[in-house]
Amino acid sequence: MINSVRATVLAVLNKSNYGYISPSDFNLYAKQAQLDLFEDYFYTYNFQVNKENVRQSGTGIADLKKSLEEVIEFFSVTADLTHVALNTFTPPSDYYLINKLLFNNGTKLKEMEKVTHSKITMLNNSLLTAPNETFPAYTLEENVITAYPSTIDANGEVKCQYFRYPKDPKWTFINLSAGEPSFDSTAADYQDFELPLSDEPNLVVKILEYAGVSIREAEVVQFAKTEETQNINEESR
Repeated sequence: MINSVRATVLAVLNKSNYGYISPSDFNLYAKQAQLDLFEDYFYTYNFQVNKENVRQSGTGIADLKKSLEEVIEFFSVTADLTHVALNTFTPPSDYYLINKLLFNNGTKLKEMEKVTHSKITMLNNSLLTAPNETFPAYTLEENVITAYPSTIDANGEVKCQYFRYPKDPKWTFINLSAGEPSFDSTAADYQDFELPLSDEPNLVVKILEYAGVSIREAEVVQFAKTEETQNINEESR
């Protein structure tokens, strides 16, 4: 999809002689555009959940909530956390949102409750409410996850189910004798977009918006914003 998106972007820009986007600039805009749309999935999903709660959502093929769930689940990953020190672990480097942590006690998985630092202090000060291996808990601060009770203290004991960021797209190429880059999908560092094919028009619009700002062409930015607004209005109906 990435080659098709780039070809469309260049065609729009070249049509009115707005300028040229180098492969390196295109890859930067493509990365940001994909991140924008990726984050929009979660906001749109919340919007559709609210519509469902008031019985305003569709069913069957019109069930947008279900469609969004399928897209978001593509980025779902379950992995063991890396043990750092006494009952502390490092979250995955590519996580966008931690959905849940699971404690593996050797026989079954127990879901861990996420608590605030102020609350964990209060819980630990009571014998009745202190986390244990039957009802474990954790806190998250910056890049450190602390598990409770402190006996949860080894690699393989804590699993994380999370939603990862999409991989950075990269349009790779080879230079021809005329100097014009030619798409090369066999390159080792090639990476296509990880979004559904249906998002191709949205990616084009987003990239044009960034490109318009870069080359200081107000018409390109306005065109992109108009298309984006139209897409948002259609999705919110």
